[in-house]
Amino acid sequence: MIVRVFANKRGLGTAAAEYAAAEMRAAIAERGIARVVAATGMSQLEFLEALSERREVDWQRVELFQLDEYIGVPMTHPASFSRYLRERFVSKAGIAQWHALNGAEDPEATIGRASAAIAGIVVDVAFVGIGENGHLAFNDPPADFVAHEPYIRVQLDEACRRQQVGEGWFADLAAVPKEAISMSVHEIRRASPLAPASILQRHGDTTIFLDRESASLLDAETLRRFAAVENSARRDLQAARKLEVPE
Repeated sequence: MIVRVFANKRGLGTAAAEYAAAEMRAAIAERGIARVVAATGMSQLEFLEALSERREVDWQRVELFQLDEYIGVPMTHPASFSRYLRERFVSKAGIAQWHALNGAEDPEATIGRASAAIAGIVVDVAFVGIGENGHLAFNDPPADFVAHEPYIRVQLDEACRRQQVGEGWFADLAAVPKEAISMSVHEIRRASPLAPASILQRHGDTTIFLDRESASLLDAETLRRFAAVENSARRDLQAARKLEVPE
């Protein structure tokens, strides 16, 4: 796992967008389509703004899956994740293929449609944020690492709900829904369900983008270790490119 630390959110978002655009272009070049998963929230604002401006990506060949959504919240609500993605990413980038989650519809029907749409396909890249309580999507601790269904119905803990109030999406705690539809954390081994985002360490191709504030609790030795991993990965990539034989 590579961890990159930037001076501020703007620099973080620009770098993450550059990385994401390269991954999508590679997928489109290889298979004619890039399938991606996108998250929402305050942590994604600068990233999605920068990414939607990447004109080198053929957005008509991008298929977008929504990470999660509140149950009982219509797509017109200011806190709706579907509305967030439509206004801040889908419309700006010009994405034509989008599997939105409607929180106002029957949850089981919505879960069924979303799960059927994503089942059996390869997701090329997922843009996700880590919650204040360590959640990944809306999989709050202790997360379900056993469920293999693509989308599941989850309960939101108080820490997660307070985060939504703190970020300004809801006026008070009582207004925050207690349930949500979430993309599941599945096929997990040897990772703590009390820190759902820890599963990212088990993925073979993960890059974590942090600014100075979000990296403030990492000690110097940890940062040096992650820097060494990134430098090693960069050397391996350069070596692989040298071995490529032109057509």
